[in-house]
Amino acid sequence: MPTEEIVGQGLEAAKPFIRTLCEAQLALAKLAAKPTGEFPVFLDYQDDIYAVVEKAAKDDLAKALTIAGKQDRETKLDEINKSVTEKITTDFPERTKEISAALRSVTKKLVRQRVLRDKIRIDGRGLRDIRALTAEVEVIPRVHGSAIFERGETQILGITTLNMLKMEQQLDTLSPEDHKRYMHNYNFPPYSVGETGRVGSPKRREIGHGALAERALVPVLPTREEFPYAIRQVSEALGSNGSTSMGSVCASTMSLLNAGVPLKAAVAGIAMGLISDDVDGKTEYVALTDILGAEDAFGDMDFKVAGTKEFVTALQLDTKLDGIPASVLSAALLQAKEARLAILDVMNQAISSPDEMSLLAPRIISIKVPVDMIGAVIGPKGKMINQIQDETGADITIEDDGTIYIGATEGSAAEAAKAQINAIANPVQLSVGDKFNGSVVKLATFGAFINLAPGKDGLLHISQIRKMHGGKRIENLEEVMKVGEKIEVVINEIDPKGKYSLVPANLPEEAKSE
Repeated sequence: MPTEEIVGQGLEAAKPFIRTLCEAQLALAKLAAKPTGEFPVFLDYQDDIYAVVEKAAKDDLAKALTIAGKQDRETKLDEINKSVTEKITTDFPERTKEISAALRSVTKKLVRQRVLRDKIRIDGRGLRDIRALTAEVEVIPRVHGSAIFERGETQILGITTLNMLKMEQQLDTLSPEDHKRYMHNYNFPPYSVGETGRVGSPKRREIGHGALAERALVPVLPTREEFPYAIRQVSEALGSNGSTSMGSVCASTMSLLNAGVPLKAAVAGIAMGLISDDVDGKTEYVALTDILGAEDAFGDMDFKVAGTKEFVTALQLDTKLDGIPASVLSAALLQAKEARLAILDVMNQAISSPDEMSLLAPRIISIKVPVDMIGAVIGPKGKMINQIQDETGADITIEDDGTIYIGATEGSAAEAAKAQINAIANPVQLSVGDKFNGSVVKLATFGAFINLAPGKDGLLHISQIRKMHGGKRIENLEEVMKVGEKIEVVINEIDPKGKYSLVPANLPEEAKSE
C-alpha cells in the first residue's frame, strides 16, 4: 500500500501526463470549439456596499470569530448580521442581498487574515491542533458491533451487522465485480446540525461520503476465506462540525473490531484545509489540521486522508483554487499523518484488537466438498439440503467451487450440519463392527430400518429385536419400537450389494447365544 512519500512522488510523476492531456484538449478546442459569447457579470455586491458593511461590522465580527463553541459563535454572528442588515437597509432599502453577500465576504476575509497573520484559527486552535477526541465501543449491546467516535462537535455512531455470504449485495453494473460483501451506509440526519427536515432516500452527499469511508476500510478487511461473512456497516452522524466522513472511518474501524472482524490494521481519517493569499507578492499557503465546517466553507481546500499507521488507504480532494502545488499537497499529507497517528492512539485505548464475536451474531464455518458431490448435498429438488437445514437450524450456502458455508447462532448447530454434509460428500466407508447410535426411520413386519449416516440405512431384523426383549415373541413391532427412536447398533454383516445387517449393541451374553 502507498505511503505518504509514494503518494507525493505520484503527484509529481503525474504532471507530464496531465500536461499532455491538457494540451490535447486545447488542440481539440482550437479545431472544434464554438465561439464564446459575451455576457454581463453581475457582482454579488458593489464596492460602496462593501465599504459600508466593513466599517459597520468588522470589529464586532472579529470579536465574535474568537468564540470557540460553534453554537455560541453562530448565534453571535447571526445577531451581528441581523443588526447590521437592519441598520444599513434604512439607507440602502433595495440592496438587502448585496448587504448579506458583503457580510459573508467580510467574515471570510477576517477568518483567513487571522490564520495567515496570527496562525490562530476560529476556535483558538493552532494550525496543527486536533479537537478533543473520545472513543467508546459496545455502546449498543443488542447489535453485533458498535462504537462512538467524537472529535470536537463531530460525533459518529458506527454499527456493524454480520450475516451469511448469501446476503452480500448483488451488483448489476458494467464492472467485473458482481457482488459486494462489505456494504457501508452513511446517514446524515438533519438533527446532526441542529435542524429539522425530511428524512428519505440517501442523497448524493450521503452516497459519496459512504463510498469514501468504504474505500478507506476495504484494504484492511480480511478475505472471504479468512472471514466468511457479509458485513453491513452503518455510520450515523449524531453531530456535525467538520469531516463526518473521516469520523465515520474511525467509528467504523472500532465497530468492526468490536464485532470481531479481524482487520489487518486500524484505520483513521482526518480532513485537512488550506488558506492561501498573496503576501509580499508571493502566494503563501497555510495547511490546517482537522478543519471545522466554517473553515471548509471559507478555506481553499478540503483534503480528506485516511489510512493506517503505515500507509494511506483513501484520499479525496476538493479545492476552490485553479491549482495547488504538488509540494503543498505532499506537505499536507505528512501533516495529516501526524494527526492520524494521534487519533489511532486514542482509538487503540478504546479497542486495540478484535473482540470475541457477539453471541447474537451467526457462527459461520466452511468446508470443501468435491464439485461433483454438490448435487448430492443439494439432493433432488433441494430435498437433502432443506432436510439438513430443518434438522439442525443452520443456514447453508454453496459456492460453485465446492466451498460450503454453514451459519447458525449456535456453534453446535453448525457442527451438526457440517457432520451431515461430510457424511454425504466426504463419506467414510462403513465396515463390520462399526457402532452407531442410529435413528429408527421405518418399521416393517420383518424388522426395523436404522439410519446410520445420511443416505445410509441398515436393517435390524426382528429376530435381533426379540433378543433385546428377552426372546419374547413380538406380534406388532410398533409396541416395542417407534420411528425416530434412538438405538445403539453394530454392523454385523455387509452383503455384496452393500446392504447393512445390524445387531443390537451391548446385549447381555445370554441374549447373544439365543
